Amino acid sequence: MRKYSRCRWLELIEGILLIILGIITLVCPTGVFWGFSIIYGVMAIVTGIADIIFYVKMEKYTGFGPVLALVSGVMSVLAGAMLLMYPNSGQLIIVMLIPIWFIAHSIARLSHLPLIKIGAGKKYYIFSLVLNVIGIIMGTMMIFSPRLAFISASVLIGGYLILLGVDCIIMSGSYWKNNRWV
Repeated sequence: MRKYSRCRWLELIEGILLIILGIITLVCPTGVFWGFSIIYGVMAIVTGIADIIFYVKMEKYTGFGPVLALVSGVMSVLAGAMLLMYPNSGQLIIVMLIPIWFIAHSIARLSHLPLIKIGAGKKYYIFSLVLNVIGIIMGTMMIFSPRLAFISASVLIGGYLILLGVDCIIMSGSYWKNNRWV
């Protein structure tokens, strides 16, 4: 039996944390932006580290890595550090940075699609494609309408985080089924 790499477990843990964070966001929509900024900061750092690890692994095994994954990882780590350093201004930061994070992370995931199609199959490829296009659309809507982002932040962000968590869990499961990306 093969040992599972840390990246698979990190993807699974990331997915579970994203689902939990999404549910918390939907359940507690008002007044907890300070706490959310701490949680989102930690989650952004974990997501960024996962993207950077993906870049490094792809660079090691294929000779080239998706640069967007590296850029998205660095941006996620910076956004997370910013949220952790300034939790009192979390409300403003969340309204302004989360859309950028959605867009950057979705673009990075879209850059993985050719490899996902090979490793995980066509159904997951289509699911990931649709999910990340929705992420780009939601991020763009929140950038152009900050009022929309502020009013509907809990629903948009919570729903997207749950879907993103499911995406990560499916991805980690596809690693276990198809040992092609070790």
